[in-house]
Amino acid sequence: MNKIAFIFPGQGSQTVGMGQSLAEVHQPSGGIFNKADQKLGLPLSKLIFEGPQEELTLTTNAQPALLTTSMAILEYFKESGITPDYVAGHSLGEYTALVAGGAFSFEEGVYAVRKRGEFMEMAVPNGEGTMAAILGLDSERLREVTNEITESGHLVQLANINCPGQIVISGTRKGVDLACVKAKEAGAKRALPLEVSGPFHSELMKPAAEKLKTVLDDMTITDAKIPVIANVSATEIRDAAEIKEKLIEQLYSPVQWEKSVQKMIDLGVTTFIEIGPGKVLSGLVKKVSRSVSTYAVSDEKTCKEVVEALKEGTV
Repeated sequence: MNKIAFIFPGQGSQTVGMGQSLAEVHQPSGGIFNKADQKLGLPLSKLIFEGPQEELTLTTNAQPALLTTSMAILEYFKESGITPDYVAGHSLGEYTALVAGGAFSFEEGVYAVRKRGEFMEMAVPNGEGTMAAILGLDSERLREVTNEITESGHLVQLANINCPGQIVISGTRKGVDLACVKAKEAGAKRALPLEVSGPFHSELMKPAAEKLKTVLDDMTITDAKIPVIANVSATEIRDAAEIKEKLIEQLYSPVQWEKSVQKMIDLGVTTFIEIGPGKVLSGLVKKVSRSVSTYAVSDEKTCKEVVEALKEGTV
């Protein structure tokens, strides 16, 4: 039997106007934006719909904005009676997956990621840490490069293992710069610095993880109703205590996205539906396996098309 996974994008996918057209025509979706504004006590929906982009891109805003938009789109699928067999999200998107999987409420989730964004921004002084995408080098060889540089006194490590030939590294600015040079010497095709405000998914995020723990301790986290594939382990989790533990670890550990996709395929998933703005995750899934189907839904038109195809069994 064909199984479906809903996958949720992380930071970097945000765009001004995302989710607005759906919110205007689909009342439950619009209600999600209102709930976010009320919970956070600020006009998040206005920032999402009207911008400016620079402000929306700030980590503290982008994280709750993306979770809210993805959940608003998910409302369309809920109304249509479509439930996935598995859920997963990339970094921040894991919180959306956990809300979708029933581990905690939307309101608690949107508050948690707002605080998570604040803690991530505070963990390392601006400009001292960064990230870069390394293309065309396998993870084992790249890990040797980053270990060597870290041992020399400039911390850098693998942060997002996205798909074959695409890995993001994270650490001190000096460490990342040195690793980019060494990676090219080791055979990488390209090393691209990323426009980010900090060294996410590196050991430098441990102070943020300690603060995040206090927020998670105050949340009502329950066992997930739908299995969630965890970023840290690429295994399916449901247990509330394990969910909390993995969310704390996730801040300073690599996102095992390639393994997570492979795990879902091994579990029988043949259709991946990316719920949120953009098509980044759909592209990564295709690089892991050409044999699965991927769909990206971000507005009423794409939602309608995919829901109809699912109901007709043509997906």
